[in-house]
Amino acid sequence: MKRSILVGGLLLALVAANSFAMSTDEAKMVSDAAVRGSASAQVLLAVMYKNGDGGYSKNEQQAAYWYEKAADQGNPYAQMALGDMYEQGLGVNQNLKVAADWREKSAKRGNVQAQLKLGKMYLTGTGVVKNVNQAEYWLNRAAVAGDSEAQFELNKLYRDPNWAKHNPALANDWLAKSAAQGYEDAVAFVNFFEHLGFEAKEDLSQRPPHIRQLATDGDAEAQYQLAMRYEHGIGEKHDNAQTMYWLKLAANQGHVMAIQSLIHIYQQGLDGNAVDAAQAQVWQDKLNSLKK
Repeated sequence: MKRSILVGGLLLALVAANSFAMSTDEAKMVSDAAVRGSASAQVLLAVMYKNGDGGYSKNEQQAAYWYEKAADQGNPYAQMALGDMYEQGLGVNQNLKVAADWREKSAKRGNVQAQLKLGKMYLTGTGVVKNVNQAEYWLNRAAVAGDSEAQFELNKLYRDPNWAKHNPALANDWLAKSAAQGYEDAVAFVNFFEHLGFEAKEDLSQRPPHIRQLATDGDAEAQYQLAMRYEHGIGEKHDNAQTMYWLKLAANQGHVMAIQSLIHIYQQGLDGNAVDAAQAQVWQDKLNSLKK
């Protein structure tokens, strides 16, 4: 019983931090419990292998193995984590369909991160047949549970004038909720629109601020905001090439948020770009030079 309580307590710490220090004795206790079939212990063992914690060398294949053991028992955290590994090809052959399948299992069991990620997959048709209504369903589940990114994604979805469920008022409600939680993109848009004299109740997609001329004239803040519009499809049609074009113009003028965005994009391989550590470092060096 004491071992079960310890494993359960460690699992709570895992969910909170996703990385932890563990003594050799604790790690052995977890390993023994995992072998005996404890799903919680299997998750902990998977995390130790994934991160190289608890005296274990980093081993993504073993991490995937133990995540799958726990996932097969219905553990929603393991199902979500296994979906991530299949999406990224960590310890397993990359398979977006399998990633979506595991995320759906986790999402149905109430895992908010799985609901968010599954919703985004349905939005883009990644690993699943594109289905905006399914995207709405899963994003709404996560948003109602309080996920600020899901709230922002719903804001974009309801703001799309080409969608049958176009609802600017509902879009603004979700935007406000996301911004109230400090979600960076939501805060940036709310602040920018308020700066230009918009009321929160207005349909921002119907009356976009005329920032293009400012951006073309060389205003770095306008260039950054125009990039954000293209990235998120608010006021402009989503366009990765235009996102990168305007971000780089702003970043080359020393706009800190534009530089940080480029670092993140190249580190994570976002907005149609491959992961590029060299480019990420170029922009990191530029950011560091601004701080001197």
